Amino acid sequence: MSKTNLGVALVTGASSGIGRATANTLRSAGFRVFGTSRRATPGKSDGITMLTCDVTDDASVSKLVDGVLTEAGRIDLLVNNAGVGLLGGAEESSTAQAQALFDVNVFGVIRMTNAVLPAMRRQRNGRIINLSSVQGFIPAPYFALYSSTKHAVEGYSESLDHELRPFGIRVVLVEPAYTRTSFEESLASPDQLLDIYDSARASMNAAVRKAMEKGDAPEVVAKTVLAAATDPTPKRRYAAGKMARQVSFLRRFVPASAFDKSLRKQLGLPV
Repeated sequence: MSKTNLGVALVTGASSGIGRATANTLRSAGFRVFGTSRRATPGKSDGITMLTCDVTDDASVSKLVDGVLTEAGRIDLLVNNAGVGLLGGAEESSTAQAQALFDVNVFGVIRMTNAVLPAMRRQRNGRIINLSSVQGFIPAPYFALYSSTKHAVEGYSESLDHELRPFGIRVVLVEPAYTRTSFEESLASPDQLLDIYDSARASMNAAVRKAMEKGDAPEVVAKTVLAAATDPTPKRRYAAGKMARQVSFLRRFVPASAFDKSLRKQLGLPV
């Protein structure tokens, strides 16, 4: 396809942050872009067709995909970006809260993927990009449940990629580090707070906010998504930004004990 006609892209969580930047970048590159938000007002914005979708609802996902296929005839690229965060001690969250987090971050990805796969198989072509995180491959204290969702997305994506290659479909991961978005402002709090974690939780909140201020712009991640979407021989995963590349390198080559010590020191935890 030419640069002005790269196909049809569907981006979840496209109303702000990384999702919005990704939708704009894909549109500028030549994709016809449909974006979603749970509270979107259907219509066009900056050339992007915004639609309402709740990735935790099977019927909502099915309606979305059917609508895009009816209007555009195909879906060439799915970017699973919608997600939520949670910061706190692992034991501070009830099982119900953990399940709700997984319903968005993991099962939302699965719902969207399952919905687009029949069309992609018919086309014998397609690409699915799942937004993971450096927390998908490193330990993240006080982010245990959120990190678990990203680890799950990583395992799901790698396995699925093997299954779908015979149909001309590839599944890849994009792994950002800290990004300057409103993510830290929308972090959920545990639903059963324990006093014993108050100090550490507050310190982590402060550390996250400080790191976000120095993080990459959402456009850095968006450009990585575009590279992953258009690479003729896609890699399994793409680190998005300098910090993500550094963390990925260190995780692979630094001894586990040294990595553990460095991580705790950076987070102000007892070594």
